[in-house]
This record gives sequence, structure tokens and C-alpha cells, in this order.
Amino acid sequence: MFLEALGSALLGFALAWAAVHRLTDRLPGRGVVLVTGALGGAFGALVTHGALGPGHFLATLIGAVAVAAVLLSLLLRPASRRLRRSAAV
Repeated sequence: MFLEALGSALLGFALAWAAVHRLTDRLPGRGVVLVTGALGGAFGALVTHGALGPGHFLATLIGAVAVAAVLLSLLLRPASRRLRRSAAV
């Protein structure tokens, strides 16, 4: 279980690091994103391990990455583009 949690946190951190480098202008501060990714991975591993039980190492890692990706997507802000006004308004 310890290796699953550690691996999941590292995968969440790696996913967050990639998101920071790819979507810098749409995310809050780097520290918030990296911590969210790592904690999301650890929490995802806990939930997936609790649902599937022991012996599903790969499935636990996949579930952890999925939860980390969902939490990171909640941090995204809309792309900065000009607002368009409708002529009917």
C-alpha cells in the first residue's frame, strides 16, 4: 500500500508539472497546482484501493491519475479572449 501511495503521489505530481508547463497562463500559482496534483494522486489511490482491494496495483495507479487529472481540471480558468456582445442585447 505504501508503494502504491508513493507512486500515485509521484504520478500526480508529474501530471501537475506537465500541466504547469503546458497551461501556465490558465492555472493559479505553481505551488498550488503541484500540491493539488500530488494530493489528488494520493487521494485517488486511497479511493481506488478501497474500492478494488489489494492486488490491483496498475488499476490503483490508473484511478489515482484519473482523480488527479479531475482535480487539476477544476483549477483551470477560461482562456483569456475578448468577450463578444450580442447585437440583441
